[in-house]
Amino acid sequence: MVLSMMLRKFDCEITMAKNGKEFVDLFLEGGKFDIVFCDDYMLIMSGPEAIEKIRAMGESDVKILGLSTNNNAQEMFMSVGADVFVPKPMKLYVLGAMIQEVINKKDNTMV
Repeated sequence: MVLSMMLRKFDCEITMAKNGKEFVDLFLEGGKFDIVFCDDYMLIMSGPEAIEKIRAMGESDVKILGLSTNNNAQEMFMSVGADVFVPKPMKLYVLGAMIQEVINKKDNTMV
């Protein structure tokens, strides 16, 4: 909820998944996303498990951020295909920089 409030400050369109399985199902249903924030502790399927499945589907264009209060989770997230690990609580300036990076990449590919 905190992250979604922060994202609204950047006028982001937000799709929320209640658990890791729902997260994977969004991609299976053809959902396309620019950036995804994934917690390590998600119900039904953990964040890293969900990331691994999404990457196995060939989804390489989406930027995936692993989030955790556990700083030791970084290696786990990166080993399954996350692009970035961000310790919680996420800072607004870090979020802004991540969103700007995705926007810049998108703008450069549209030229």
